[in-house]
Amino acid sequence: MSYTVQGHPRWEGNGREVRPGTIPGEGNGNPPQYSCHENYIDQYNQRNVGIPSEDRPPRSEDGQNATGEEQGTSPSSPRCVDAVSSKPEGKLMADDAGGEGRIRCSKNQHTIGIWNVRSMSQGKLDVVIGEMPRLKIDILGVSELKWTGMGHFTKDDHQIYYCGQEEHRRNEVAFIINNKVAKAVIGYNPKNDRMISIRVQGKPFNITVIQIYAPTTAAEEAELGKFYEDMQHLVDNTPKRDIILITGDWNAKVGSQMITGITGKHGLGQQNEVRRRQIEFCQENSMCITNTLFQQPKRWLYTWTSPDGQHRNQIDYILCSQRWRTSIQSVKTRRGADCSSDHKLLITKFRIRLKRMGKIHRPIRYDLTNIPSEYAVEVKNRFQGLDLINRVPEELWTEVHNIVQEVATKYIPKKKKTKKARWLSVETLEVAQERRKAKGNSNRGRYAQLNAQFQRLARRDKELQ
Repeated sequence: MSYTVQGHPRWEGNGREVRPGTIPGEGNGNPPQYSCHENYIDQYNQRNVGIPSEDRPPRSEDGQNATGEEQGTSPSSPRCVDAVSSKPEGKLMADDAGGEGRIRCSKNQHTIGIWNVRSMSQGKLDVVIGEMPRLKIDILGVSELKWTGMGHFTKDDHQIYYCGQEEHRRNEVAFIINNKVAKAVIGYNPKNDRMISIRVQGKPFNITVIQIYAPTTAAEEAELGKFYEDMQHLVDNTPKRDIILITGDWNAKVGSQMITGITGKHGLGQQNEVRRRQIEFCQENSMCITNTLFQQPKRWLYTWTSPDGQHRNQIDYILCSQRWRTSIQSVKTRRGADCSSDHKLLITKFRIRLKRMGKIHRPIRYDLTNIPSEYAVEVKNRFQGLDLINRVPEELWTEVHNIVQEVATKYIPKKKKTKKARWLSVETLEVAQERRKAKGNSNRGRYAQLNAQFQRLARRDKELQ
């Protein structure tokens, strides 16, 4: 098994390093699997992201008018380790089913969001990242980026971890994490183009968040079965004591029928066939669908809107371990957030105390294009003075290593960090803000006009880069 640690390559449980090649652009298409081991090795290489230039056309899948019940049920009072005193948003109703030994662990609240962006084309990444501080989102799971490859990189004080196909721009999942929470990230696992997980150090237990993008209802049964098989494998290889959250676009409609311990009565729409798979998965893994637990206005429940605005569905969900579901304070969509997608941003407020990771000592990066002759002379002289007779190999290696490091520090300059400038112009970002306001005012004509203008300006900015 293997696990990718933040800032480091994937590694296997036996200590063998796995190098997929440069990132973030194209991966080897066969990432290693998850391991619960935690280790630190050399820094990951980086490469350019393969970003498409145009958005995908609107989803053609049929939609149903939003429906739902006004009354419902949800978890009973838990056994508390660290009680939470603040009142959650929305009304979390109580049922008699209760999961055994539920825990509410902390007074520290964090916001986790999920968003199907329908392709992360030119300029859209800047727009999405710009929404995170505005809405105070700590971790954002993203679906359908349509990038190629796998890896991670830093942009505008956020860490991006992603996984997609090696060549084709299909599917793709990712996490965008602000730098404050990124300090608690233990590592990440790019499973495949439909699922990726990150592991965050917390108290009293660590948290594993899995971001998924499920096949649509038009997919073959074999493809759907493979998806749930892969997800089960990912869950099975997650450390047993971890708090697990599974977020993303499930393309399932669970409806408003309550299933004890799994769903409440506040789901939307009519059930579809994909729902059966999702419910079975929840039953097998003791998880609940948190969207359905909170009594709140319908506008905060639906996650997808048809292009003509006539149909609405709830197909994006946040699943949580039943034992920890009372740590979920609220789950709702943010209709004002905009990235030119037919999906709404769905957020949850989750109470857990995060623990900052110890400082990672990354290797010094020297400017190898500027090596003075004095370096080679001193290394040669010091090597000639080494006693090679009757030396233990490990001791000799340590001495050689120290000589190279000391002389390099003395003579070779270090590489200077250069921050990549944002290529979207102020004018383009202002148009994105106006587009978001038009969406909030339900002005569809104005929104379409501004969206087209944004695309034109983004292409212009890219050409001038």
